[in-house]
Amino acid sequence: MIATLRRLLLIKCSPQQCYNNARSAREKRYYNIMRPVRFVLQPLLDLFERLRALTMPEMKAALGTRVDMTVFRKLATLDYLTSYSQRGRFYTLRSIPRFDAQGLWLARGAWFSRHGTLLNAAEAAVKEASAGYLANELETVLHVPVKDVLLQLSQAGRIARHHFHSRYLYSAKDRVRRQKQRAARQARWEGADPEPDQPRAAMVLFYSLLDEQQRRLYAGLESLKQGHGGDRQLAEILGLDEETVARGRQELLEAKVQRNRVRQPGGGRPRVEKKHPAS
Repeated sequence: MIATLRRLLLIKCSPQQCYNNARSAREKRYYNIMRPVRFVLQPLLDLFERLRALTMPEMKAALGTRVDMTVFRKLATLDYLTSYSQRGRFYTLRSIPRFDAQGLWLARGAWFSRHGTLLNAAEAAVKEASAGYLANELETVLHVPVKDVLLQLSQAGRIARHHFHSRYLYSAKDRVRRQKQRAARQARWEGADPEPDQPRAAMVLFYSLLDEQQRRLYAGLESLKQGHGGDRQLAEILGLDEETVARGRQELLEAKVQRNRVRQPGGGRPRVEKKHPAS
């Protein structure tokens, strides 16, 4: 035994061999540290095909990971959607849903929109509505509360909001589209079918062709024809403030009309040379 130990101690190696042996041992020791783990995507695709909509825990189980970021990295390679209901708890691939005429799809109790988020879905619904939407009407369509969403959209200028018989009516941002929606809503309120209401539609169309002064005067003229309450009625039909209609009516009665210009002198934006005086 002692002789064997002596022989082992007498074994010599060159400096390079000793370095290589030590390096090899060190590499074997840390072989599995920082080694990238590859997750197979096919089990996740198969689960999407079977369940149509998945939660984060279900996707992590399919990929064999405990990390949310790993799932998001895999989803980044796919075209996916998040549910706008249930706080975005469910995910699906864009190729799976069969959206209805309103661009909505229901899976496992969660609602998805072709437009993605709830903000985008509400904005698209308001723009496409023939007579705009009241908050409770849109909630029935989207199946979720929308009051805060509508407030955000109106404050951001993405949709329009105005008073309609003690309630808020939400309509499109585009002026011509908004006027048609309000006219249709007013006709619906009066119990008439908006489609055959040709005089009202012709009024809105003619109004859209006028310049700023002509619109104000035309609204004032129609208000005079209506008599009491005409300012409010014309404001609702044409999408104007009552003060604008009243101003147009007063200008007609007092004959204060600018015949050769749209605005009074000094109105509008200042000239470029006034904004940037020469130094």
